[in-house]
Amino acid sequence: MTHRYRLHYAPDNASLIIRLALEELHLPYTAVLVDRKAQAQRSAPYLALNPHGRIPVLETPDGAIFETGAILLWLADRHGGLCPAPDHPDRGDALKWLFFLSNTLHAELRMLFYPEIYIGPDPAHHAALRDGLRVSLAAHLARLEAVAGAGHAWLNGDTPTMLDLYLAACLRWIALYPRDRAGWWDRDAAPHLARLCARIEARPATRACAMAEGLGEHPFTLPDYPIPPEGSAT
Repeated sequence: MTHRYRLHYAPDNASLIIRLALEELHLPYTAVLVDRKAQAQRSAPYLALNPHGRIPVLETPDGAIFETGAILLWLADRHGGLCPAPDHPDRGDALKWLFFLSNTLHAELRMLFYPEIYIGPDPAHHAALRDGLRVSLAAHLARLEAVAGAGHAWLNGDTPTMLDLYLAACLRWIALYPRDRAGWWDRDAAPHLARLCARIEARPATRACAMAEGLGEHPFTLPDYPIPPEGSAT
């Protein structure tokens, strides 16, 4: 059987968010490993799917889609669920926070984890950038904690949404990276975000993803470094 979707992934990368969404929507898909150690994301075949050389890519009957937020929104609109419908009054709020996660939180996490990509090889520059980013990210997380506790259906509500999946993955990585500063953010100060992580972790979709990518039994409440059955997270 040929599945209609092909997810190009690396373990515990942004593709995890898309895998969670596919599992939550009960959509059959084929997972195609992108070997990061071999820099497969820079290969000509991969660049033909995503010219930016980043993970993930979702191949669909309508063509390849890249950018995590775009894939999430496309899946939600195509299949229903995970996001308020276009005519729902909550749609605008859900979208503005989705793009905050994608364009602000996730983008700053990339700079925190990979400073050399943005400012070169000098460790002193890395330290200065990371110091500023930790302040900025702590402020973002405080705002997200307030939103998560405000009783919205589209974030930390009774039914999982694409914002829940995206944020749970980001909180996982915040707990683990950078490796030499792991635990720099105190998640105990954010009980609503901790509840979100616990709810998403209990989902069958999360258990399926954790097994596929070697994330352990508690990938969001007690994150540990992955031991994937194939490929590498870095």
